[in-house]
Amino acid sequence: MDVQVRLHSSKLSAIDVLRSTDARTTTQLLGITGFVFLTALGAQVQIYVWEVPFTLQTLAVYGSGLFLGWRNGLIAQVLYLVVGLFLPVYAGGESGPAILFFGVTAGYLFGFPLAAAVSGAFSKRWNGLPGIVLSLSAGSVCLFTCGVIWLHYFADHATWFESIDKGWLRFIPVDFAKILLVGLIYSGTRRFSRIKS
Repeated sequence: MDVQVRLHSSKLSAIDVLRSTDARTTTQLLGITGFVFLTALGAQVQIYVWEVPFTLQTLAVYGSGLFLGWRNGLIAQVLYLVVGLFLPVYAGGESGPAILFFGVTAGYLFGFPLAAAVSGAFSKRWNGLPGIVLSLSAGSVCLFTCGVIWLHYFADHATWFESIDKGWLRFIPVDFAKILLVGLIYSGTRRFSRIKS
């Protein structure tokens, strides 16, 4: 089978309306608000092993790019960051400018909008399951690059390898599992809501 065919599905799905910039404003606002809520909810599930906790936020970050498209996915994640300045929606119920601008994990927070936008942009063309996994992997690379660079300077690590190890390498198995889970959910949703021609 041709690689391009495996990466892209030409079948139309009702769920694709969420990604469309032509969707009704109410639909877009509900989608954005929903993913802000899901990101905040995922942030409350965390396991601290070292400076960077394991959370479920990235499920919503990746999902926002897929379901809402690059623009609204980005908007949802920017709105999440803004809400966190005033309400305790960051990981562990944290909030405020100190967390967003000076926290050790702030690089990951700033990477959320970029990851959603990249995942959404790539998945517009690559919407078959293999393409979705590639799209989310590209978003993951952006997210962890932002996180590691910030972590290196704010955690005062001795070497870049320490930052890459603690801020990225140890997360790869869990993050890949998240990518597969979100990809399967999105792919299944598209298949379930497929429009018959």
